[in-house]
This record gives sequence, structure tokens and C-alpha cells, in this order.
Amino acid sequence: MSPMPVRLTARGWGVFATGVVMLAAGLWARYPGVAGFGAALLAMVVVSVGGAALPAPLTVRRMVPQARVSRLTPCQAGLSLTNRSPWLPVRIDGEDLVAGRPLPVEVPVLAAGATERIDIDVPTHRRGIVEMGPLTLLRRGLARLAVARSGFGDRATVTVLPRVLPVVGLPRGIQRSHVGADERVEHGGTDLVGLHEYVPGDDLRRLHWASSARTGTLMIRDDADPSRPHLTVLLDDRLSSYSGDGFEEAADVAASLVAAAAAGGHPGRLVTLSGALDVELPGETSVDSDGGAAAVAVTGPVLDGLAALEPTDRDETAAAATALHGSDIVAVISGEFAPTASLLVDAGRSAFGVLALIDPHGDRFSEMVAGVVVLRGPRADDIVDGWNLAVIR
Repeated sequence: MSPMPVRLTARGWGVFATGVVMLAAGLWARYPGVAGFGAALLAMVVVSVGGAALPAPLTVRRMVPQARVSRLTPCQAGLSLTNRSPWLPVRIDGEDLVAGRPLPVEVPVLAAGATERIDIDVPTHRRGIVEMGPLTLLRRGLARLAVARSGFGDRATVTVLPRVLPVVGLPRGIQRSHVGADERVEHGGTDLVGLHEYVPGDDLRRLHWASSARTGTLMIRDDADPSRPHLTVLLDDRLSSYSGDGFEEAADVAASLVAAAAAGGHPGRLVTLSGALDVELPGETSVDSDGGAAAVAVTGPVLDGLAALEPTDRDETAAAATALHGSDIVAVISGEFAPTASLLVDAGRSAFGVLALIDPHGDRFSEMVAGVVVLRGPRADDIVDGWNLAVIR
């Protein structure tokens, strides 16, 4: 606890000024009653200052049951105040700093040796790190003529993550043919995604003869199982594309789709339009029966990145073209004010494209535009429902 200087309140200054005037006037006019009353007022001020200056015999402990919560999830932090005095009650007021805003804390009168717990609501309507503290306690003197502030440096943080909504899954696997056409493959088959030089232990049945003959080096195929398509989520992080809390809802959609990919063991990638966030999600992830909890654990770096992400004022789109190369499924997420024509082009770079628009002024619907599934809705829940109905079929 760090004590701060005692100061007189407005009432204290009034009593002090009145006492000085009455004492001076009584002495000058030789009225002992007036002088005595003035002296009594000044004594009250001195006693009040002394009472406020005494350190409060308190022990304050901050408790945060949940250090990481999803957006819009109710969350409370606790303050435990203990009066260490064996015989004196403590009357004190408090003010806590939560997310940069002072929040009054109503502290009841603490009896000798008593402990009181106070719950403080943590705002979770936006992603990010919510800082709490320091707690400031105000000890008031006699008749509230003086007050002293004591700062308790104990701080805590709560990370508000984007919501992970229930997504049924991803579309069936997609395999590119050798002539450049795209076709869905529901069962079996492989897709050439790369080549590497032969190392002892490689399966010679995967030898790529054409490349080996051209380079003079044995080249081995890198094949991908088409039942595990690669998902790329492109999140528009331009502030101008959204209104209100639209970006918060868009971040929820992005987190939900990436979590669905992780739950199915699909490789994935989350990238923002400005390139501020670019996270790869490995495929073949082992996921247990608790799909929701496992998906959140696997996508921890994605959720942390989204929690810290702030929309940018700059109109940058440099990351889009390179991020979408080689993706089977591309989901572009943006807001109502975004230039949909360019985003449709981005979504159409893959064999299966989806454009999701957070539009608080429009009804929920889905449509097909230029071979791209377009989903609209005012909330992330509406977009996910549209994905489950229109995309997964």
C-alpha cells in the first residue's frame, strides 16, 4: 500500500476558514466564546487530518477466477478486504481502475477482524486485454473534513478472446486435376502439392519421373489427402469496412472457422488483409472427443492473435494475393462498407470461395455471386448459421 498526501475536502476548507476567522475575530474583539468556538473548529480540522493520515489496517487481495474468457461471456473479478484491527471498525471508500476507467467500489463498514468480498464486473463486449488496478482506497477523517488516498499496486489482467461458435465443418476435399480444372473428390485420391529431393527412407512409389528427368535429381511427390482441404481465412481488418461492433463479430467468425478446421484436423491459415496477423494451423491435428475445448486449445495462437488485433486505418491489401495461393477453401470476412468486387475476386482464387459480410442493416441471407457463396448477417451467429446451411451440404 502506498499512502498519498492528506488533503482537505471542500467542507474541510470551509470549516478551517470559518475557524480562523472566528478565532481571529474573537481575540481581536475579546469575545472568548467566539474565539473558543473558532479554536474548536480548528481542532476538528486537525483531528480529521490526523484520522485520515493514519494508515488503514487493511489487507487487500485481488482474485481473477478466469484469466481468459470468450467475448460476451459474463466475467467477474473479486476483491477481498480484511480489517486487521482487533478492535476498531474501518469505514473506507474505494475506486478501482478497470480497462482504463475509474469504477466506484462500495466498501461496507468492516468490523474488527472481518473480511468482505466485493465482485467487480469485467467488460467483455470487446476483444483485448482488460487491465484492472491499481485499487485506490479513500480514508476520510472526522466529519469528512480531510481525505487521504492509498494506492494498492496489486494488478490483474483478463484476456478477452473472440467467440468460437459451433461450425458443422468444412466442405468435402477438393483435388486439382493436372489440366487445371477443379473437381470435388469425396473419397480417396491424392493431390500434388509440392516436390522435394529424395532422402533415404522415402517411398520410391512417389517418385515424380518428369521432374526427376528434367532436373537430373530424384524428386519425390508431396501429396495431400483431398479429404482434408486447406482452409484460408482472410479477415478484412480495415476500420473503414465496418460499423459499430462489426469487426468484433467478424473476428468471431474467423475464430470459429479456424477452430472448425482444427477440430477436423485440417490444415489452415488465418491472415488479415493488411498482413498484421498471419498464423498457420498445422493439419493432422489430434483432437479428442471434446471437440470444442480441443479446438480452442489447438488454435490458441490464433485466438491470442485475434484478441490483440486492432483494425487499421490504412487501406492495405498486399497480403491477400500471396496468402490465398494454394488454398482449397477461402473464406473472406469483411463488413458492410467493404468493396465487395475486389473481395469476390479474392474469394474466387480458390476452388471453393465464401465471402462473409457483417451487415447490421440487412437481413440474413445467402446467395451465389460469380461462383462465390456470399453470406450476409448482422451477427457472427447468423454468418455461422448460413455457413452450416449453405456451405456444408
